[in-house]
Amino acid sequence: MSVVAPQLLSELGSNGIDKAALGLVASVGVLAYAGGKIVTGVASDLLGGRRLFLAGMIGSIAATLAFGAAGSLSAFVVWWGLNRFIQSMGWGALVKVAAHWYEPERYGRVMAVLSLSFLFGDAAGRLWLGSLVAHGIGWRAIFVAAAATLAAVASGCALVLHESPRELGLREPPVSARNVFAGDGDSSRPSGPMDVLAPYLRSPAFWLVCLVSLGLTLVREAFNAWTPTYLVEVYGLAPGDAAQKSSLFPFVGGLSVLCVGALSDRARSHRLALAVPFLIAGAGSLVAIGSGAAMQNQRLGLTLLGAVAFLVIGPYSLLAGAIAVDLGGRRGSATAAGLIDTSGYLGAVASGVVVGTLAQHQGWAAAFRLLAVVTGLSAVACIGCWVERRSADHRAIVGARRHVHAR
Repeated sequence: MSVVAPQLLSELGSNGIDKAALGLVASVGVLAYAGGKIVTGVASDLLGGRRLFLAGMIGSIAATLAFGAAGSLSAFVVWWGLNRFIQSMGWGALVKVAAHWYEPERYGRVMAVLSLSFLFGDAAGRLWLGSLVAHGIGWRAIFVAAAATLAAVASGCALVLHESPRELGLREPPVSARNVFAGDGDSSRPSGPMDVLAPYLRSPAFWLVCLVSLGLTLVREAFNAWTPTYLVEVYGLAPGDAAQKSSLFPFVGGLSVLCVGALSDRARSHRLALAVPFLIAGAGSLVAIGSGAAMQNQRLGLTLLGAVAFLVIGPYSLLAGAIAVDLGGRRGSATAAGLIDTSGYLGAVASGVVVGTLAQHQGWAAAFRLLAVVTGLSAVACIGCWVERRSADHRAIVGARRHVHAR
């Protein structure tokens, strides 16, 4: 939708489709995605990841075609909301499958590679669909092309994706000792929804991870939704050119994910301790991208856009990736990813309505300042999570020593 946003504004502006209206569509989609994360995350842990992963792709193909056939704001809201709810099946299901295949010492790198699906995949999608826009293809046909592309991907996944090494006669690896289920973390299927939800609700560290997710998802979704429109309005780019240049953000974000994921596997403390310097620098870059100098210099603006992507997306990817598998093991990793993403996307509702309305009435500089504040607060929450994890480890060590002394 962000790729065709300039076309929608141009063609349907007389019908009330302005930036605030598209922001509403995006925000409803984010809200539906957030709600779906809880439902589909628990469902993946109960039913299996492969089944939900394939079902989500098939449903999204149908909803994407329906959006392309619509033409009113109300229809856009309905079909985009339904599409995003269906898409919520994807990531949690993928995390569930990954939890069966890899050991804790590789979670950061493995989940980083899997995260490229929504980063390099996003960049490839923007380049592919943006090239169609540049060749004069209308927005309705863009949605048909997107659905056809996903159909090809779904066919490949149906052929090669396996739920567990056991399907191939192989052993499953161990899970992280820090999972919230303790000795039950290596058991694949919980007995019911509360069996998998309750341990998370009792964990302070988990709630702090959710708070970080709230802030960083807001920032990521703001750039996903508005980068092409920003490039058109500030630098006067053609819509197709803007769509292709917007691929810079997910592409550089993907490089960051690989870097941060590998570093997190080597970190001796909590993975989020690594995120703090990245996010502080990211807040500074967001202030700079909204400055007059960046607004008047396209090269500087694009450089800062890449800097924000590198500094924010890497830490963001840890949350519902490596950290979710650390916390959930095989028993509840999809639920962890779903809850973390839900908290994030509830905050990201503001990326559509609030950021779009702020850009409409006060300009892009004000929108970037808001995102800088959110990024800074997320860094503070990372510090809190780090401190809580250290305290929990200390309490566990003291408890173990007391137990030995008592014996």
